[in-house]
Amino acid sequence: MQRLFKNKKAYYQYEFYDTLEAGIQLLGTEIKSIRAGKVSFTDSYCVYKDNELYIRGLHISEYVLGTHNNHDPKRDRKLLLNRKELNQWQKKVNEKSYTIIPVKLYINQKGIAKLEIALARGKKMYDKRESIKQKDVKRDLDRLNKY
Repeated sequence: MQRLFKNKKAYYQYEFYDTLEAGIQLLGTEIKSIRAGKVSFTDSYCVYKDNELYIRGLHISEYVLGTHNNHDPKRDRKLLLNRKELNQWQKKVNEKSYTIIPVKLYINQKGIAKLEIALARGKKMYDKRESIKQKDVKRDLDRLNKY
């Protein structure tokens, strides 16, 4: 069974240019909380620190049955990527003012947590309005095709 968590606000607020699948370094109580569905993407983003990529602001609630060794819900978590991928994206972030945001978090068939991240740029207000219009038109067309 594969659990999938999506960052729905990201699709509205950002325009995606490239996506990448990354591993995420977790503690034991964090993976248990993810399996229980206690994840929130609110205000999460990725940042480079010491030539490594970290996710900041991803809220994974404390594990209910955890002891005093429970994790901090908003700690920075290291993303596991190749050096080549890290360098390519770091250049783009520095030169072209892109930002890296988490899009999806899921547990694959092997039981490993994976995070899909996207190289994105924030949308302007008129782009957001255009997205809403396109979504409304698509919904109306789907209704008409249904009948």
